[in-house]
This record gives sequence, C-alpha cells and structure tokens, in this order.
Amino acid sequence: MNSFMMKILMVRYSVLFLAASLISGGLHAQYASRKLSKKQLAYIDSIKQVEYNYVFPLLGQKAYKLGFDLPYPIGAMTNYIWIDQGILIDNFQLGIKSANVDLPTQPVDFIKFSNNRNKSNTFNFRPDVWLFPFLNVYGLFGKGSSTTEVNLSAPITMKSVVTQNMSTTGFGFMGAFGLGPLWTSVDANWTWTKPELLNNPVRAKVLGIRLGKTFAFKEKPERNIAVWIGGMRARMNSETRGSITMADAIPQETWDRKDEIVANYNTWYNGLSPVEKALVDKTAFPEFMNALDSKNGDAVVSYGMDKSPEQEWNFIVGGQFQVNKRWMLRTEAGIIGDRKSYMASLNYRFRL
Repeated sequence: MNSFMMKILMVRYSVLFLAASLISGGLHAQYASRKLSKKQLAYIDSIKQVEYNYVFPLLGQKAYKLGFDLPYPIGAMTNYIWIDQGILIDNFQLGIKSANVDLPTQPVDFIKFSNNRNKSNTFNFRPDVWLFPFLNVYGLFGKGSSTTEVNLSAPITMKSVVTQNMSTTGFGFMGAFGLGPLWTSVDANWTWTKPELLNNPVRAKVLGIRLGKTFAFKEKPERNIAVWIGGMRARMNSETRGSITMADAIPQETWDRKDEIVANYNTWYNGLSPVEKALVDKTAFPEFMNALDSKNGDAVVSYGMDKSPEQEWNFIVGGQFQVNKRWMLRTEAGIIGDRKSYMASLNYRFRL
C-alpha cells in the first residue's frame, strides 16, 4: 500500500469506475459524497490542470484530468518484519554421519512432534512502480534470521532449537480501487527464502486483502492518515531438506538431561515387538541416540520433512502517515490467529 493505496482522496470518483472508464472510455464515474475544505477543493482543481509528461503510470494523464491525486509512480521502501507462527511437521526423515557411521536420510515414521514454532526477523528492500493508476508491481530483496523450535513428543521428549541467517528474493502485484468513501487492495507476492542450513530455498505465496479509509488534512491536502483492516494468507512449499551438526541443533538443556532421554528411549525400545525393533533398527534413529548418549556434537544430522504453517490466515490491522507525496511511514500487525506479525516501513517516492 503506497501513498495510502494510490492516495485516492475519494473526492468524486471510485477508482473501480476509473479503471473501467479508462479502458472503455464510455462509463460515467460514481460520485462519492464528502465535505471538502476550500484548500482541498483548490488542490483537486489544480490536479485537473496537471500536464502529466511521465511514462508511469500509464493512463496517468487521464487520471489527473478526472481529479485523481496519484502517488509518485516510483517507490523505494524499506521494511522491518517480525513473525511468530506455529509449524506443522509431517513425513519426517533422518540420517546421520559421524566418524563411525554414515546412514542416508530415510523415513522415521515413529517419530511424533508436538508444538513447533518459528520466529523470524527480516529487513527487506521493496522497489515498486505503478504501471497503471490501479496496478502496482514490486520486487522484494531481504536478509534476516530465523529461529525454529522443534519439539519431539515420541518416542522421546526432546527439543531442538536452530537459529540461522537467511536471504529472500521475490516479486508481487497489488491492485487498488475505491469503494465509495473507502478503498480496498488485493496484494499477492511470491518469495524464495534461502536459510543457510537448508539445501533449497523455501517458496512462499502470500495473499493480502485490505479495506481502509483515508483522512486528509484540511490545511495540507498532500498529508493524510490511512487506517485499514484485512486478512493475510501464507502458504509455503512443504518439502524441506538440510543438514546440521548435533552441537548446533540441540540446546544445552537437552544435553544436560541426555541420561533421562536415553533411558526413556531404551524403555520404549524394549517394549517393542521384534518386528517393530527391526523397523527401528533400519533407520538412523538408534545411531542418533548413540551420538546423543556420547555427547558427540560433531555428528552431522541430515533431515527432510513436509512442513506448513499451523494456520494459513490471520487478521491484520494497519495504518500509514503520509507526510507528503514523497515520504510515508507505515505499520501493520497480525493480531488474531496463530501467526503473529509486525511490520514497520519507510517509503520514499519519486518521478523519473
């Protein structure tokens, strides 16, 4: 959402009708009733007189002639994003390599998980351009860190905590239009995030839907405050593969109670039938327990899994303060649902 989603003042026309009229050239725009100050009316009249000689947005001249105050078309936004969300894990696979053993990654169906969470902090850069008055395209380039906590519940109770750096690239599209005195936007992006300990990037698709209202300053028409509510859905590719040393994967508290963990494993193993024991023995899990028992932190664990967010959708609220047509400050938070998030951003816009 740049310049409160095109900085549409909702003065006379809905952008929904603007889009149609710019394409067909024959529709009448809808009037949105609103009481305006003399300075706002003068500002809008001045907009209609603008001779727009820039390439983007396409159809920009027609939008100005209709009285739309468009944002500057080119933007450079910096964002800080924090996310805390639950993770579901399925189809877990395990392998291990040390001085004495080298077992490939293979399924371990008897391992069960309880509550798993991921927390991430990211700074990203988001260049964008308004191709049309109602369509924005952008790129995403970021770096940050991620901490994942995985809790085994069977056959042993054990916690693994992994913190790693990551980099992100991606792109997205956003459409925005008016609904009477309100505006709405639909934002979709695709990203590829590469954590340093994973073999392949994590692909994610994010969809955001927002409904908001903008309040312009009567004495400074270029300045406004926008507020909105909405929902966001996040999906990621399920398959994850990587490797890590046991020293990096297992926190000290787990090493400190390794005798208890190993004893519980032996009790569980001794209670299995011969057929069940044979199935366990074919996996890398017994060697993993041996490495834990001997405190072999140098052993390298390889793993694979299918993972997904515990909840795809969450509820968001946000706001933006537009200082002028060049500078905007924005914040947004995910407050309802398993996924909690917070974003703060600074946006600078200009013409070419």
